[in-house]
Amino acid sequence: MSEKKKIVQDPVTKDQLKAALIKLGVKKGQIIEVHTKLSSFNWIVGGAQTVVDALLELEEEGGTILMPVQSSGNSEPSDWCNPPVAPESYGEIRKAMPPFDPKCSDISGVGAVPENFRHREDVVISNHPSCAYAAWGRYARLLCNRQSLHFALAEESPTARLYELKGYVLLIGADFDSATCMHLAEYRTDSRPIKIMGGCVSDGTSSVWKKYLDLDIDSSVFPKIGSIMARKSMIHETMLGGSKIQFFSAAAAIDEATSYFEKTSVYELYR
Repeated sequence: MSEKKKIVQDPVTKDQLKAALIKLGVKKGQIIEVHTKLSSFNWIVGGAQTVVDALLELEEEGGTILMPVQSSGNSEPSDWCNPPVAPESYGEIRKAMPPFDPKCSDISGVGAVPENFRHREDVVISNHPSCAYAAWGRYARLLCNRQSLHFALAEESPTARLYELKGYVLLIGADFDSATCMHLAEYRTDSRPIKIMGGCVSDGTSSVWKKYLDLDIDSSVFPKIGSIMARKSMIHETMLGGSKIQFFSAAAAIDEATSYFEKTSVYELYR
């Protein structure tokens, strides 16, 4: 007996996606941090290209699109666990690691949309070895030009600028544990331990392995904070192509996360 083939239903077109985003409140002139998970949809016609095209068309007059383009492979090998590497290989890996390159370095865990987005014309990319951002539009350079090597998602980061500029977060099929901007709350509440990180960067003439400080961040609690926000009617939601799309204020999400960590963090007990 032959296998029954799955029939694609409810395909999403660019016009349908744009209409759904407009319905949620997306409009020209906004600054939007975007996270996507294409596998959540039955099918988007054109895939990542369609999503990026839709976003750029909606924000082409004065808006700004921001996406994380994290390169987690350019990191301290002693921290690797999927899979781990033998300690005797740490030095060799650090020496052989290529420096971060905004256009060529592998980005992992963020999906096809950021990969498509970072190669678009006029996209600006910050220069952090593992936690870089890509931005396009009116405030792209302001968001990305001064990201700190140390504490990469803290006050000297695109995340903090997004907060100050009253930007938004758009989750296209992704859940709250993808909302990178909410990590700012962890820094503002000292709710995570500090650790020594590492990555390879270019000093202009050669590759240099740099050690830097950061928090041991954890996004696993963000969906719980998202549920709190939903109960307070802080999120605009719609369904499209079998998947959920969510749109909300970045500052509201960060403030809500800050409040949550201030009430629940064990580190608060020692302030």
